[in-house]
Amino acid sequence: MIKKIGFIGLGIMGKPMSFNLLKAGYELTVYDINTQTVEALVEAGAKAGTPTEMGETCDVIITMLPASHHVKQVVLGENGILETATEGTVIIDMSSISPVVSVEIANEAAKQGVEMMDAPVSGGEPKAVDGTLAIMVGGKESVFESVKDVLRSVGTDVTLVGKNGSGVTAKLANQIIVNLNIAAMSEALVLAAKAGIDVEKMYHAIRGGLAGSAVLDAKVPLILDRNFVAGGRIDINLKDITNVMETAHEIGVPLPLSSQLLEIFHALKVDGKAGDDHGGIVQYYEKMANVEVRRV
Repeated sequence: MIKKIGFIGLGIMGKPMSFNLLKAGYELTVYDINTQTVEALVEAGAKAGTPTEMGETCDVIITMLPASHHVKQVVLGENGILETATEGTVIIDMSSISPVVSVEIANEAAKQGVEMMDAPVSGGEPKAVDGTLAIMVGGKESVFESVKDVLRSVGTDVTLVGKNGSGVTAKLANQIIVNLNIAAMSEALVLAAKAGIDVEKMYHAIRGGLAGSAVLDAKVPLILDRNFVAGGRIDINLKDITNVMETAHEIGVPLPLSSQLLEIFHALKVDGKAGDDHGGIVQYYEKMANVEVRRV
């Protein structure tokens, strides 16, 4: 029997993920405040519906939303999923939110017999488009097995990390590594640019060594082209690193580099860069050094 899927949140990531679910043959109902995006999915074969309608009709409901309060509202709030969802419904929250809030929502859903998985993703818009996202999942193993086919329609590396909250905790760790990698890379690029060497040649010289990384290959060509169109927005990553610091402080883990990164994100936001890709971290260093990293 074909699963009926609901998808709430059709932004940079949610829209291509929804298209991939349609391609996989699922019966899809979608919701977003952007009606044009909803219409595009409807034209491709989806149905438009509200969270409460999804609760009544869908087997699996996916949320891909900007922040914790959005997920709480859509699941627990007025006209939310739990107003109508019945026992056996599975909610998969693929947003990057606070582990504390994620567990809180899962516990509330469980009171109605509704299962919840936290399943944030990594890979950005390109991997959302081609369906090769890395997905880190928290929840019951039996529920994970029942929805693995859905997750594999949008990602290739799908891993059950542990109980509820484990997936979003793994995503916080992922965000530390990715964003600090971009920051370190930015320092190096600005140093090279200020020294007057050909940054593109330097990139090709180091990418095959220990300094090489997926982040380096994904971001340096875009920086050299001065292309900061968002695949992962600075304000969304600011939210993630804020969650990192709050979680770390709560459990007693000092994170000195992440705390500095958070201030860099705040500085970029104040400088009007909130909507740029997080590769735009380089602009913070460029401003201080009075130099620009670009192709010769």
